[in-house]
Amino acid sequence: MEKFIGKYPDLWEIYVKQGEYHLDRPDRFFKYDVSLKNFNVLKPTISDFLYINKILNIDYPDDKQFSLCLTHDVDDIYPPYTHTILSLISSLRNPSFHEINRHIFWRIKGNKFSPYRNFNDIINLEKKYGGASTFFFLAANHDIRRFRYDIEEMEYELGNLIDNGCEIGLHGGYNSYNNKKYIKEEKHRLESVISNRIIGYRNHYLRFKTPHTWEILANLGFKYDTTFGYNDYVGFRNGLCYPFKPFNLNINKEINIIEVPLIIMDAALFGLSHSFEDAWELSKKLVDEVEKCKGILTLLWHSYAFASSFRRDWIKLYDKILEYGYQKNAYITNCRDIIDVWSSKAIYNI
Repeated sequence: MEKFIGKYPDLWEIYVKQGEYHLDRPDRFFKYDVSLKNFNVLKPTISDFLYINKILNIDYPDDKQFSLCLTHDVDDIYPPYTHTILSLISSLRNPSFHEINRHIFWRIKGNKFSPYRNFNDIINLEKKYGGASTFFFLAANHDIRRFRYDIEEMEYELGNLIDNGCEIGLHGGYNSYNNKKYIKEEKHRLESVISNRIIGYRNHYLRFKTPHTWEILANLGFKYDTTFGYNDYVGFRNGLCYPFKPFNLNINKEINIIEVPLIIMDAALFGLSHSFEDAWELSKKLVDEVEKCKGILTLLWHSYAFASSFRRDWIKLYDKILEYGYQKNAYITNCRDIIDVWSSKAIYNI
């Protein structure tokens, strides 16, 4: 693709994120305010260009017209006390003994009763729309904020997700994004638990260094990454809603990994929105933009959100987005299936 986009300097600068090469360090959470400002991130500028000019053709299974790619970061298995307090306050405002019991007594009953071990709820919601998602699990030994979980204790849940058609990916630790040794160790640890190869990656807090993170992941044998998005905004970070192979300007060479761009993260979306209605209208706009060019809209909804009583709107909106995509004949699936389809069905007429 770089052979074509490279002919258009303005598009090329957006595509390769040239401005990110000159940052002294990556932001703690990659923020919109350090990105290029000369294009509208709420429009997939480059994907539109490729589609309108018939540079790219893509056929989805069953004559689907575009795709929703479903992903979840598994940041917490056990609610921190702040989450418990907020859930209890929410449950008292809208009295629910079930929710109160769920968030208090698991600590007495034992870890396996934690409300955040809620994967079947997510599986069942997505099955309504024929989908199955990718879950990114942490396997780091340390975390900057608190103990999260030991991946070995999740063996049953991991097996259950796989049995239900979901994909397991690695959620790299806070300090792993630029450290080959850490990522290699975490990959091996997760693969040992599931007895299978891990091909997908997203870093914790969306930490990322362009282009070094891609080079490390490619060197370690990952097929794809899906960290490339915003922590505090939504939209198309480099104008694409298509998977793409990144280009390394330092060596003028394509990197042997596929990026599945992250378009909407739950926390960023609600941080931008004043109400549920605002969040829905922005989500709807992005779905419609992706549909126009037969693209892929990647969603990140944290797994704990589906069991947080104080985040009921987050669950409601996720369901509404999936329903909207389903009605519009979207291919609703996970990253692994997206990579398979894109590798076999995408044709560039260059």
